[in-house]
Amino acid sequence: MSSAVHHTLAAVWRIESAHIVAAVARRVRDIGMAEELAQDALVAALEHWPKNGLPDKPAAWLMTTAINRALDWLRHRLMVEARHNDIANDLQARQAHVVPDFVDTLDAVRQDEIGDDLLRLIFTACHPVLPRDARVALTLKLLGGLSTHEIARAFLVPEATIAQRIVRAKRTLADAQVPFEVPRGAQLAERLASVLEVVYLIFNEGYTATSGDDWMRPELCAEALRLGRMLAELAPDQAEVHGLVALMEIQASRTAARTDAQGKPVLLNHQNRARWDHLLIRRGLAALERAEHLGQAPGSYTLQASIAACHARAPTAEETDWARIAALYAQLMQVAPSPVVELNRAVAVAMHQGPVAGLALVDSLLQDSSLRSYHLLHAVHADLLQKLGRKDEAQVALHHAAALANNAQERALLMQRAQDQAG
Repeated sequence: MSSAVHHTLAAVWRIESAHIVAAVARRVRDIGMAEELAQDALVAALEHWPKNGLPDKPAAWLMTTAINRALDWLRHRLMVEARHNDIANDLQARQAHVVPDFVDTLDAVRQDEIGDDLLRLIFTACHPVLPRDARVALTLKLLGGLSTHEIARAFLVPEATIAQRIVRAKRTLADAQVPFEVPRGAQLAERLASVLEVVYLIFNEGYTATSGDDWMRPELCAEALRLGRMLAELAPDQAEVHGLVALMEIQASRTAARTDAQGKPVLLNHQNRARWDHLLIRRGLAALERAEHLGQAPGSYTLQASIAACHARAPTAEETDWARIAALYAQLMQVAPSPVVELNRAVAVAMHQGPVAGLALVDSLLQDSSLRSYHLLHAVHADLLQKLGRKDEAQVALHHAAALANNAQERALLMQRAQDQAG
């Protein structure tokens, strides 16, 4: 295959694979089989395009071929059953109506159907019946268009582990007979929470890697942003979707400023704000405005986006509205209480009212068994001790934080701070 054809096919597949799998899954009602049939279309392109040249509309060619494969599969399966004659005639009529030829555009599947199918695919891949790790892997595979190798590399786990997670996830969905649909009514909020959790988990792993040598994995942030923006287009009336997009856009805007010239981490209050991406900030603030204008009670992501917006709007770290941030964290504790949220509130309280007030909150968190191995708790503890002049205690806390950190860059930063205390 020529290099040009190969690159074109790879690019088209990366962009369109989710649409194709979603369209096929709506017909066959099985995500695993839908992915196989979509892959069949990819193989067909590998066979035909080098000989026949690139089609005028590569995405439409792939979509049409995949749907034809799906209809052939359905015909074969259903003709084995009793009423095969009627079924075959019906399928032939549907095929003649749906895919009359290799169409010039994606008219083989109406644009509103494409949106509906993608939304169904997202909700199915993120179904709560799956473990969290499986939801993340399956979402990146089906909707992010990442290969098993790419997912494994991003999360620093063996490729075989990711492959097993994906296989088990498809089997679980099939065994549980999870319907390929968007939930309605009371189920929508529960299932939407699972979808947003998966997207934000992907983003967070990219924003601050939990382990390994790299401080960030920008490719995962980019995939999460792409998924979030897609979801916002597909579910425009859900405030929390826009809240999550706003949060990710604003956080992603700091990427260039989060490391120095040597690649070492730079914490928020020390970042050069001129290096922040102000286009992403504007996009984030616009998404936050859309979330607020929907008039729904602010959820976890919208509140976190409001906190991020306080940082984004401050010209300097010293001008940050810490009083508002502390109030927003207090509100977040009412919506989504957790020790980590309370730790963040403690930081904001310390910045607004002083280290003594913040330390009182941190001291209570140090008694929480769920946070004992959370390195950032001890890092915050050290920071407040240092501000109060208790340098020896601060150094001990920093060593403890460094010992608990799994990320090499973060661990090195904490060790350097401990050495600075000793000096």
